[in-house]
This record gives sequence, structure tokens and C-alpha cells, in this order.
Amino acid sequence: MKTIKKPVQIEINIKKSQFICSLYPTKNKAESKEIINELNQKYNDATHNCTAYIVGDGEGFDDDGEPGGTAGKPMINVLRKKELHNITAIVTRYFGGIKLGAGGLVRAYSKSVMEAVGQAEIVEIEEYDVYKITFEYSDIKLVDTEVRNNQLEAIDKEYSDKVSYQVVSKDNRNIEKIFEKYSGKISVIFENKQFLEKI
Repeated sequence: MKTIKKPVQIEINIKKSQFICSLYPTKNKAESKEIINELNQKYNDATHNCTAYIVGDGEGFDDDGEPGGTAGKPMINVLRKKELHNITAIVTRYFGGIKLGAGGLVRAYSKSVMEAVGQAEIVEIEEYDVYKITFEYSDIKLVDTEVRNNQLEAIDKEYSDKVSYQVVSKDNRNIEKIFEKYSGKISVIFENKQFLEKI
């Protein structure tokens, strides 16, 4: 599965109308809506803020006042054609006084997303089981050795009264089994499933 590594924004001008396309990596509808709301506020003086998203729990698009089927649908079609997932696209339009017609709008919104995708860094993502390992500071060396020897990846580390690692397995092996010999000493809890850059 493919997505973009980080947000990207491009700007194009077509017949005096300004089109700003913003792409964001997003995991779910809640994240998409949050970003869409942020950009609606940022560009609240724009003529239109059209959107399209494909995320883990669904997909959708919105023409935001443009004639039906001329903005959101062409945008989501580009994302589908490029086989992108976990992504939200917002195209902000400032009307320049010259009407583009239905065909012109479809081309303008498609082109905006195409150009933004062309500027983005595309990465492969996979769904991984994420585990939280909690242990004493005195066991850091031991845990680091097990992580390395079992080809695990620590995606986050937290140091407070105890040490906590968020870890994933390259082949999605059951991480609890790796650490069961340290039962009582090292706590391993399955946290969630996450789409992460392929490791």
C-alpha cells in the first residue's frame, strides 16, 4: 500500500483562478476531517475548498459549491489511479473572474492533485501489530539485545519512572512470545494495529 511521507502543497494558476492543492498523510476519517476543518479556517476567504480522502475507515469527497462532479470526484479519481491510501487532498480555489466550464473544472482539479502527487515523496506502508514493552532501566541492555536479535523495530521510546518501547515486528510475529521468558520482569501488551512505513 502506498501513501505520502509528509504533507505537500503546490499552487497553479488557470485562467486567473488560483488553485492551491494540499496533500496530507492521514490514517482515518477523524484525522481527515480535522485537517479539512483547519484548512477551511486558514482559507476561509477562498471561493471553494474542495476535498477528497482515502483512509483506513472509508473514503469520500466534497465539491464545496462547485458544480456536482467537477471537483471532489476528479480529485479522488487521481488518488485512486495513483493507488494512494491514508491520504487527504484539499484543493483551495480563488476565483479569478473567468468561468472554466464543467470540463475545465474537472481538468483543473485533476491537474492540481496530479501536480501535488508529483511533488510528494511516496512511501510503501503496511499494517503492523504494535506492542508496548515496559521494563526497568536496569533491563535496557537486555531488551535492546532481544529487539535487535529478533529483527524488531522500536518506533517510539519513553523514559519516565520505567522505560517503555513501542515495537513492531517486520514479519508481524507475536512479540509476547519473544518476551514470555521474562514474564514478571518485562511487561508486553498488544496496543493496536497501525499503518507504518514498510520496515
